[in-house]
Amino acid sequence: MRDLAGGFRYLLAGQRWVFGHGRWFGFGLLPGLVSLVLYAGALIALFHGADDLTAWATPVADDWSSPWQDLFRGFLTALLIGLGLFVSVITFTAVTLLVGQPFYESLSGQVERSEGGDAPESGLPLWKELWISARDSVRILGRVLLYGVLLFALGFVPVIGQTVVPFLGFCVSGYFLTQELTAVALQRRKVDLRERLVLLRSRRMLVLGFGVPLVLAFLVPLVAVFLMPGAVAGATLMARDLMGAADPRALPGSGTRLPAPAPGFGPPPPGYGPARGHDPAPGYGPPTGS
Repeated sequence: MRDLAGGFRYLLAGQRWVFGHGRWFGFGLLPGLVSLVLYAGALIALFHGADDLTAWATPVADDWSSPWQDLFRGFLTALLIGLGLFVSVITFTAVTLLVGQPFYESLSGQVERSEGGDAPESGLPLWKELWISARDSVRILGRVLLYGVLLFALGFVPVIGQTVVPFLGFCVSGYFLTQELTAVALQRRKVDLRERLVLLRSRRMLVLGFGVPLVLAFLVPLVAVFLMPGAVAGATLMARDLMGAADPRALPGSGTRLPAPAPGFGPPPPGYGPARGHDPAPGYGPPTGS
């Protein structure tokens, strides 16, 4: 529970940061507005065409009597729309981050400088950073779609499909949404996708505490656009604390030497401590910059 609350505090800290720096808030809104127009058109088309698509995909129900045909196709239509919303929440972030890569890099860097010290630089040209972001987003999208199809199938199971499956859907969405957002700061530190996933898995509850409330908020029209700059700022604060500022140490399961975590929430990832010859950073308090 402590890590869940800690993740939510990072989310609030990011929103406070951008609202306290109004120019950066406006700067960070631009990519979200572009993506919003694209996604609004796609979702409107889905809502208007979901009934026809369901009827086309279920010819077996053409001869069913009422009300079974309406109930069956209505249930599938609701699942289709839910799957569309599920995928849109994840892909909206990926597309917005890709469209707004220069914007969010500048915003994330400013957040780090405001917390003291210089922001790390990847040293890569912009085209290379865009390519890495697009490649990693496609890989993440593949994982999301795999979970989405599995959850879609489980949605047909009575009771579980209406209770457990939506809960799991929000958790999966929140986890991968946080991965996309922290990628801005972690990619700048030359931490690749596999190592980012290892790092985030070591603090799952912290990640869910950040991502799940954000997913729920993103379901409200227009909210995603206005929360996106603060989400990037909060993810930067979280990535900064998870990585630490100095003292390189090896993250278990990773092939790269990563910094030990700075003071944050709860215990550091497994593998740190006197038994491994490490001295974890002392003290665990609220996120810096909150």
